[in-house]
Amino acid sequence: MAVSFGDLEAVSGVDLTVEPGTLVALVGPNGAGKTTVLRAMTGAIEPDDGTVRLDGDATSGLSAREVARRVASVPQETGLSFDFRVRHVVEMGRTPYLGRFDGHGAEDAAAVDEAMAAAGVERFADRSITEVSGGERQRVLLARALAQETPTLLLDEPTASLDVNHAVATMELVRDIADDGRAAVAAIHDLDMAARYCDRIVVLAGGRVRADGPPADVLDAEAVRDAFDAEAFVGRNLATGTPAVTAFPRSDADPRRVHVVGTGPDAARVVARLAAAGHAVSLGVVPEGDAAAVAAANAGAGARVVTVPPFAGVTDEPLAAARELAASADVTVVVGGNGTDRDRTDARGRIADAAERVVTVPDDVDGEDLLAAVADATA
Repeated sequence: MAVSFGDLEAVSGVDLTVEPGTLVALVGPNGAGKTTVLRAMTGAIEPDDGTVRLDGDATSGLSAREVARRVASVPQETGLSFDFRVRHVVEMGRTPYLGRFDGHGAEDAAAVDEAMAAAGVERFADRSITEVSGGERQRVLLARALAQETPTLLLDEPTASLDVNHAVATMELVRDIADDGRAAVAAIHDLDMAARYCDRIVVLAGGRVRADGPPADVLDAEAVRDAFDAEAFVGRNLATGTPAVTAFPRSDADPRRVHVVGTGPDAARVVARLAAAGHAVSLGVVPEGDAAAVAAANAGAGARVVTVPPFAGVTDEPLAAARELAASADVTVVVGGNGTDRDRTDARGRIADAAERVVTVPDDVDGEDLLAAVADATA
């Protein structure tokens, strides 16, 4: 599918199939074409090339009423400036099922009540849509789409105006809708939210699909860098088991081999920032399961980590392995303490003593200061 607005090509070569029972996220930077793809799926705009099909039928051959019976959308912009009651707005979702002079029947009322309850807006059903907050208005539009009872639901930034509680509730609801057998597509800026709730992530950038697949396959540092022009560390959310993305500004650092000496969350932050900047990171010696070891494992690219069993001392073999990594690295970063003191006889000092270049950083080192220190040491 391709869509242009005058001389501006919005999207090109977009080929997507959304199966019933799946929730698909469209992610990408502003201007990537996410909203354009959603509008084309609703039939609001006609592609310059390609065909949009709903249940196998081209939208170009369907009436507006028939399209509205097959796909409902929750837009970013509400476009509601008249003094409608909230319930009346939700009732608009039943329009595709009514004749010109038909009133709402019992079936319509039941659908509206159920949709309002699901979206959590029934308590202000009699308020004017102009009097509710932006987040509440977004939930009203979700209720309107639910009342439409279509097999496909499209959402454009459904959590953008919501607080944390309602954002999670909305995504839980959309996830349940997909699990009940409907297809759902959501344009989402929050990559962690997309990874947590969606079966599939489609990465758009420059109007083209850059990646498409399960979150664990699609969300990696390279994909984020390519699409968003940002550095990223992709770890794993310990609570959900899904990918967790931490983005950083581009540093354009020259890749180096960096060995990190340190343990715990502070060393983990150092490992994550170095890996996001493209440095080849090694680590050790650390206890098995240490936060820094987990960060190094998430850094990928075969990061070498020297570990010992928890609460065990550092014996000669792991010490020698860590010294070898420090000696072969372009620079060794010691997190906390005075790792450059060559008179030290503990493991940290002996590892640092094997390195040609050593940078000592405080536990709370700023990420950009860290990168600058590494760059200065290897200049």
